[in-house]
Amino acid sequence: MKKISAHIKKTPLKQIKIDTDFIKLDAFLKLCGAVMTGGHAKTVILDGEVSVNDEQCLVRGKKLHTGDKVKFDGTVFEVV
Repeated sequence: MKKISAHIKKTPLKQIKIDTDFIKLDAFLKLCGAVMTGGHAKTVILDGEVSVNDEQCLVRGKKLHTGDKVKFDGTVFEVV
C-alpha cells in the first residue's frame, strides 16, 4: 500500500495590537505594514483584494474590532 502525503500550506497569521475600541480598515492595513500609503490601501480595498472575516470587503472605512481577521496578499492579520 502506497502512502499518500498532502502538503497543506498554512496562511501566515500576524496579530496586530490596537489600543482603541476599533480601527478603520484602511488605517489597519497601514498599521500592519501591508501597504505603505492610504492611497494604496484605498486601491487594494476597492479592487476587492481584501477580505474581513472571510468575506470580501470593499469599504475602506469598515470598523475592525478585536478578533476580526483581515486577509490581504496571502497573509491574515488578526486584530488583538
